[in-house]
Amino acid sequence: MRQHLVRQAPAIVVCLFAAFTVFGADTPSEPIPPGYSTTLTGDMHDFDYFVGGWTTKQRRLKARGVGSSDWEEFTATECLSLYLDGQATVDELYMPAKHRAGLTVRAFDLQKHQWSIYWVSGEAGPLDPVVGGFQGNHGEFYATDEENHRPVKVRYLWDKIDHDHARWQQAFSFDNRTWETNWIGEFTRADTSKICENGRPRR
Repeated sequence: MRQHLVRQAPAIVVCLFAAFTVFGADTPSEPIPPGYSTTLTGDMHDFDYFVGGWTTKQRRLKARGVGSSDWEEFTATECLSLYLDGQATVDELYMPAKHRAGLTVRAFDLQKHQWSIYWVSGEAGPLDPVVGGFQGNHGEFYATDEENHRPVKVRYLWDKIDHDHARWQQAFSFDNRTWETNWIGEFTRADTSKICENGRPRR
């Protein structure tokens, strides 16, 4: 979900394999924030857990990259479906208070064992993908992007807390040294038959 409010049409990101756990830079001499890597891998069934309907509480930093601590809060519903036996997923996030929606498309590369995640905003269209995967119940995904014409590193963190709860966090690094978390989603599993219709959130 790269959330520019306005969170994913595929492009392949090169995956570098290493003989050890990789949490390094694409270019060793390039300054990078902690943990940044576009070589992290996962499993094709990483997102099976998220199939169905979810209610979610969202917190979004109103101004990013300026040291703000002013957050806005709102609710949303999400419905996720699997395709190609789990090799691809599509979910729609509907934010009724904002009268907006966005679509997340995820595609798993069977050779690289890596997810590419694309957020398609109802206002801005598709953004470049973040890439990565889950290790156990924790997932990390990274990319480079721009925020108001400023280059940023992007991080998504996904945590499967228990059977019915999950957390997603988005962070940007403007200085290649530190992360600023700017969006947090707390997800609770819901009755799909009540909040989803044909794989989409009910309006």
